[in-house]
Amino acid sequence: MAFGDGGCGGQCADRLDLDFTMAFQPIVDVAGGAVWAHEALVRGTAGQGAGWVLGQVTDATRYAFDQSCRVKAIELAAALPMNGARLSINFLPNAVYKAEACIRATLAAARRTGFPTDRIIFEVTESERVVDHGHLKSIFSEYKRQGFLTAIDDFGSGYSGLNLLAEFQPDIIKLDMELTRSIDSERARRSIVKAILAVCEDLAITPIAEGVETVDEAKALRDLGVTLMQGYLFAKPAFEAVVTNPEMAALAP
Repeated sequence: MAFGDGGCGGQCADRLDLDFTMAFQPIVDVAGGAVWAHEALVRGTAGQGAGWVLGQVTDATRYAFDQSCRVKAIELAAALPMNGARLSINFLPNAVYKAEACIRATLAAARRTGFPTDRIIFEVTESERVVDHGHLKSIFSEYKRQGFLTAIDDFGSGYSGLNLLAEFQPDIIKLDMELTRSIDSERARRSIVKAILAVCEDLAITPIAEGVETVDEAKALRDLGVTLMQGYLFAKPAFEAVVTNPEMAALAP
């Protein structure tokens, strides 16, 4: 599959010749017992992991890859039984040169497939070094203006932490798995997460806990007020498919 500049105005000089697809992992609402969203995760067409795919992306092809990931995720999601759930798409902030121009392919794919833009979430990982915070803020502002939801992924794992949150407030932050791991038995993690949740409440930000693997972790997070969770406890990523009935029986009231 060859990807050109997609209208990037000459900002990307190369083409990406790479076949890839998506797996989808649910984000569940443990309070409502339903799937809240599905995160699109890049995969090779033979099931290779994200690292294999990303390892073939260069600085010259980063823009084309980022654009193509968005379109692929929307096209696949539109053909799957999403049942009203949201679609979460990761994007590379350093690949976006001008938000209003770079969003055109996304909007076109949503219109073509009939996927509602207000059900699309754009995640930026906090562990990727952002060269220009002002640029990222302008991207988020434009995405919000277009009706998309915005999220900081892997919050607490990366370079900026609370400094990033002080510059701009997304709709969602996803707590990194290193914060949620063993939160049921480790007081320090509970205290840190509790403080982050207080900030989220004050700034009207929705928290999601990532990497939840045990019932005890999920119960501890729920006791802290987190109701949106993602992790192997509920379901592993499904290759070109969505999990419509993730495992939540152990958390039933």
